[in-house]
Formats: sequence, structure tokens, C-alpha cells
Amino acid sequence: MMYPLEDEMAERKAQVERNTLETQIQVSINLDGKGAAKFDTGVPFLEHMMDQICRHGLIDINAVCKGDLHIDDHHTVEDLGITLGQAFAKAVGDKKGIRRYGHAYVPLDEALSRVVIDFSGRPGLEYNIPFTKGSVGGFDTELFYEFFQGFVNHAQVTLHIDNLKGKNVHHQIETVFKAFGRALRMALELDDRMAGMMPSTKGTL
Repeated sequence: MMYPLEDEMAERKAQVERNTLETQIQVSINLDGKGAAKFDTGVPFLEHMMDQICRHGLIDINAVCKGDLHIDDHHTVEDLGITLGQAFAKAVGDKKGIRRYGHAYVPLDEALSRVVIDFSGRPGLEYNIPFTKGSVGGFDTELFYEFFQGFVNHAQVTLHIDNLKGKNVHHQIETVFKAFGRALRMALELDDRMAGMMPSTKGTL
């Protein structure tokens, strides 16, 4: 069941439901939230990472998924990325007044990651994470690519992800998700000087 988010009067909000033979997903987000995270997906390590998006992006995310986990996590992880991307696209609306671009460097002990995002309307993912192990917390590290690719395709953003340093696989991916949250926060921030204006010389994004 879905858990209702607080502050129902927030403007930049969206709720998306996506049902396939492999997964049934409900996602609701508030771009102007306080970092509230409520998850019921059956994939604990991914939930831990999505919590970083909420906390560092100050975005409220509520995600419920029933997937075919008896096979593996692949469909659940990919489809969560897709549905989250759809929710972001819906919540951000016409993009007038946002900063559009966001970036962040985040360290965690020996690890350092950089994430750069552009709400460009052009899906594109450049993903460079040289994982030192193939799994973390019982989670296949290859699936992080599927999550971000799904998000990028449906949020229609250009996203560059680089893990610059790191030996501990948990530190590697945690710095990526923290930087992702920070970059989202910067890009989606409303700029008073750009109020009502499209952040593009083309007049559309």
C-alpha cells in the first residue's frame, strides 16, 4: 500500500503508477520536500541508496513495488528507475524558472564521485564506475546502470556519473547516490532571477 506524503499543498509533486507483467509500481515525489523517504520495494540495498537521493536532494520519495524478485532484482531495479524518471518529468513540468544544471562532488573516506545533470530534454547517460567488487549488500552492482539508464530515459535528462576514486564498493556507490541527490537539488532549485523564464535560448526543453 502507498504511504501518503505530508505537505499535500506542495506544488511540484507527482504520482505515477506503472504496471507490467514483471512489476507493479507506485511512486510519488515532492521536489520541494524535506528529504522524507518511504520505500517498500523488496530490495533493501537499493532503498538505502534511494534514501541518499531524498536526504541530499531534499526530495520526498514514496515508492512501493511488487516485482518478480523470485527471478532476480533486475526488473524491479530497472522499472523503479523508469517510474522514478517518469515522476520527475511530471513534477518538474515545463522547467520554467529552474536552474536546469546541477553538479556535485562527494567524498566518503577514500572514495570520491562526481555527478553532473542537465534537465535538457535529451536523454543521455555517461556512466563510469569501476566497481572493485561485483556485489554489495547482496546487490548486483551491474544493476545500478540499469536504474540510472531507466531514470535518464524517462526523466529526459543528460546525466554524467563518474566515480573518481574508491576501493570500498559501498563507498563507491554511496558517494554516487549522494552526489546524484545534491546535483538534483541544485538543478531543480528555483532561481528568482529566472522566474517564469525558460532556461534555454531555444525557448523550450
